Amino acid sequence: MALIVQKYGGTSVGSTERINAVADRVARMRAQGHDLVVVVSAMGGETDRLYQLATEIYDAPPARELDVLLASGEQVSVALLSMALQRRGCDARSYMGHQVHILTDNAHGNARIRGIDDARVRGDLGRGRVVVVAGFQGVDEEGNITTLGRGGSDTTAVAMAAALKADECQIYTDVDGIYTADPRIVSEARRLDRITVEEMLELASLGAKVLQTRSVQFAGKYRVPLRVLSSFEDGPGTLIKYEEEAMEQALISGITYTRDEAKLTIMGVPDKPGVAYKLFNDIAGANIDVDMIVQNVGADGLTDMTFTVQRADYAKAMKILKNVARAVEARDVAGDDKIVKISVVGVGMRSHAGIASTAFHALADEGINIKMISTSEIKISVVVDEKYLELGVRALHSAFGLEHSGGNAQ
Repeated sequence: MALIVQKYGGTSVGSTERINAVADRVARMRAQGHDLVVVVSAMGGETDRLYQLATEIYDAPPARELDVLLASGEQVSVALLSMALQRRGCDARSYMGHQVHILTDNAHGNARIRGIDDARVRGDLGRGRVVVVAGFQGVDEEGNITTLGRGGSDTTAVAMAAALKADECQIYTDVDGIYTADPRIVSEARRLDRITVEEMLELASLGAKVLQTRSVQFAGKYRVPLRVLSSFEDGPGTLIKYEEEAMEQALISGITYTRDEAKLTIMGVPDKPGVAYKLFNDIAGANIDVDMIVQNVGADGLTDMTFTVQRADYAKAMKILKNVARAVEARDVAGDDKIVKISVVGVGMRSHAGIASTAFHALADEGINIKMISTSEIKISVVVDEKYLELGVRALHSAFGLEHSGGNAQ
């Protein structure tokens, strides 16, 4: 039949009852003749519990030992799921990351996968076994246990699928697919049957939390078909594939948002080489990520520069900005940590005019002022006051007819 890699997150294996439900699903698919590799996370809340234990012992736990501790969470879930499968008469074997030999670099806490030795997994598949692999972890060249950081189990699953050349990588979560908008904000939001990797990358990077950007990047690089499904109900989910393989693409695929935004402005900056470098070099040195950057046209030898950062970095960035302002003799600085970013995403933007006009008109009709704009080939992002988040998302969703299959009216 097919070789399928499945991934179940912490919520999906959060109790023995849920582990048994996962085992039922896996056993049914194995009975249909599919070869299965199942990647699982630690049980819900377990990684946080382990981290809390570490900080009670040491307020700044050594990174190597912390990885050893955190990796133990998945050891429990892979063993329990393997037991549940064997009880159902389904031959299964569990593996930790180092046993599969998922080779990573040595960046503890945020390691990158360098390669996977798939020999043991292929051997077990050939014997008719279901292979249950611990997500989120690997081993470096010196044999040290490493963890992959946020979304690491998704990355493990995609990497396994790539190494095995699986027919599909299925990510089981607490939602039944990718939606045109957050259903908690837009009641008419619609589940998408399919979406391109490129669109999913934009949605993930712009606030959609169903998949981590890193796992989607991995899937795009190695051309792994991804499907997002619900652990708690049956359904087709959303298939994430490549643009050239899609028969027909919608104009706009979705509206997404990020709440944790802040905006900073340095005014009356000398309009000369080196000033921008000074500012953003100092910001980068403080490990602060910058998103949007807008510089006004200079006048009288001076210009204004505005940029956005994550809200958690606002105070630190403002302190740096004030220091830079003094150093370059800027006129003033200002900031606003009550803003949000709303984004419109769709590969159809490449071949259709008027997308920006439609978006801006919809926001204007609701009296929503746009503070900043950023665009790419397949997305338009706007910064607006935080109080307009839900109204803005709903207005854009309606303007592009996303509540209707085949919508996207202009």
